Amino acid sequence: MMINRVAIIGLGLLGGSIGLAVQARGLAIATTGWDRDPQVRAKAAERGLVGRVCETAAEAVANADLVILCVPVGAMGDAARELAPGLSPHAIISDVGSSKEAVAEALSAALPGACIIPAHPVAGTEQSGPDAGFATLFAGRWCIITPPYGVEPAALTALSDFWTKLGSKVELMDAAHHDLVLAVTSHIPHLIAYTIVGTASDLEDVTQSEVIKYSAGGFRDFTRIAASDPVMWRDVFLTNKGAVLEMLGRFSEDLTALQRAIRSGDGDTLFDLFTRTRAIRRQVIEQGQDDGRPDFGRGHGG
Repeated sequence: MMINRVAIIGLGLLGGSIGLAVQARGLAIATTGWDRDPQVRAKAAERGLVGRVCETAAEAVANADLVILCVPVGAMGDAARELAPGLSPHAIISDVGSSKEAVAEALSAALPGACIIPAHPVAGTEQSGPDAGFATLFAGRWCIITPPYGVEPAALTALSDFWTKLGSKVELMDAAHHDLVLAVTSHIPHLIAYTIVGTASDLEDVTQSEVIKYSAGGFRDFTRIAASDPVMWRDVFLTNKGAVLEMLGRFSEDLTALQRAIRSGDGDTLFDLFTRTRAIRRQVIEQGQDDGRPDFGRGHGG
């Protein structure tokens, strides 16, 4: 099975980056795209995110070998139903959502009988919209594919090869396990960032101007995460609430233990925890998942 034509539904950060990566890597793949927002379509055409920006979802997917839905996970079902009239019988339907069980259910309900293979490129920034995309977003990053039982092997191979050609490292994973892993590595950290930034801005004895003016490194990095697309993250938490609540319970227990150690002056417990987490940071850098330079590689003008 060859992927010669790709349709991208949703032309924001991820959708735009897919289109740009296809072009930058010189792949012999024709791209079409569509977004519900006409202003986004106009900007996508101006930037050349895809070969052809279409006026309807059905037009965009006509004759496509691969359709990638790059919309918030809560909108997957509606987007799939909108493109259904133009879908080719042989097309592979995939996505880029951060929760996989809910997406698989929504796409299967909207497109019964279609070849659906959910995927999640673990890459992104706090930016969103058609201006945010760039061709190297997926280079060296993982793309987790969660194939359903009985999926056609040739289709799975074709989708895996597509992401590999964009520079990603591909991993196959069960959808439920994916949702649990991402709850720990992505969803809970975002929830904490949103919460701590909101708490800081609500403190009555600290003005908002002081919070901004005296932002130290930790709070500054929380604000970067908390600047992420609110629609996307609202949908992630609502569609992956089982795994998120399970991990949030574990986190709450650990936070209570930490609170107890601080209250009782248990320095050994604090030191042991901080030593263990420091080692995890080194492993993240060693596996190429972040920049090991001081201060996250930020430049400092003289």
